[in-house]
Amino acid sequence: GPREEIVYLPCIYRNTGTEKPDYLATVDVDPKSPRYCQVIHRLPMPNLKDELHHSGWNACSSCFGDATKRRNRLILPSLISSHIYVVDVGTDLRAPRIHKVVEPVELFWKGNVANPHTSHCLGSGDILISCLGDPSGNGKGGFILLDGETFEVKGNWENGEKVPALGYDFWYQPRHNVLMSTEWGTPKVLADGFNPADVERGHYGRRINVWDWSTHTYIQAIDLGKGSIPLEIRFLHNPDAAEGFVGCALSGTVHRFYKTEKGDWAAEKVIEVPSKKVQGWLLPDMPGLITDILISLDDRFLYFNNWLHGDIRQYDISNTRKPKLVGQVFLGGSITKGGPVTVVEDKELQCQPEPFVIKGKRVPGGPQMIQLSLDGKRLYVTSSLYSGWDKQFYPDLVREGSVMLQIDVDTERGGLKVNKNFLVDFGKEPDGPVLAHEIRYPGGDCTSDIWM
Repeated sequence: GPREEIVYLPCIYRNTGTEKPDYLATVDVDPKSPRYCQVIHRLPMPNLKDELHHSGWNACSSCFGDATKRRNRLILPSLISSHIYVVDVGTDLRAPRIHKVVEPVELFWKGNVANPHTSHCLGSGDILISCLGDPSGNGKGGFILLDGETFEVKGNWENGEKVPALGYDFWYQPRHNVLMSTEWGTPKVLADGFNPADVERGHYGRRINVWDWSTHTYIQAIDLGKGSIPLEIRFLHNPDAAEGFVGCALSGTVHRFYKTEKGDWAAEKVIEVPSKKVQGWLLPDMPGLITDILISLDDRFLYFNNWLHGDIRQYDISNTRKPKLVGQVFLGGSITKGGPVTVVEDKELQCQPEPFVIKGKRVPGGPQMIQLSLDGKRLYVTSSLYSGWDKQFYPDLVREGSVMLQIDVDTERGGLKVNKNFLVDFGKEPDGPVLAHEIRYPGGDCTSDIWM
């Protein structure tokens, strides 16, 4: 595909003290444009306190060859309110508009689910959305199906009585008749912040859940350990590949999952980011908190963030069982020099990193959502995780707004370098500082598209 010229980001006002609706921002990322690094359009949602989070498409590579399908609607689920917004990006790519609003009651009545998270289009034309809970705020790892033409709620995707206790992200691989889903936590527990005691109480996830793709039944759980919290899950893009990676937030680990000779699925830990012993923080041990991972389109590199430690890492995964660290860059975080946290023992660093400053701005927060250009040479980064946790862990981030940055990638030998000319400062938005989250390209990207 061509180089990206614009990107879409949901911008969140929930928990910032500003009583305005969340909105979808269109950002110009074309270096030749006079509006480079600027928000060129804002589409406000019709409701308050939605907590827009992740987005997906009405059509992607899984619909390849079907001339009736067009990638002209962006699906925007609301993590907290359970609204689902269908946004028309086909009429004017640079000025999206609301096409349809799916009301929360539709999810409640037709699927007994709430808190929608990840949305992927299916080759059938339908749209599949994973959910975190039930309408009462309890954990429930169910799914909802939307009709890809009318965007009516059709009901649940899953069949049978067995449903995982928790839900979050998912990816499917039809050639291996499998869908894999992950677990974050109980919605009513995580809504306003993180309490470590809730991990002990079983309110946070630890499993990859395995589904039979053709029968839509839950067939296996892969336990990654108490307190692991597996979040983003990615198969390799090659549709023949029977393996992929999942990032575990609290344990600071990346696991490779794979199909065994018996035909079931298993996982092995292939990367571990050591916690740092600290003073002046919530706990005496600070995990990296891996909250986003992605795989380059050529399946050569794996990238992930450590939201608390403040770094982004690039691994060569030519040997998927032995990822090799080839790039690392620090973009803020909780352990920078001069801050409230003192690192007393560190298995990786000789000293605490310097605060991250770009274009004269000291950046609050740490690297969070990541998106890679199709050619693999530009890694875009935003700093907001989820407004309730931003407020708890990075109060300055909520006061000052998040940022979007660009990392230049060496795709030959590996290596990451901050592009000092690129900064989108969401602290300077017209209605006040805002929290920008996941990045989407109009033509699809590393984390939206699944090949069949």
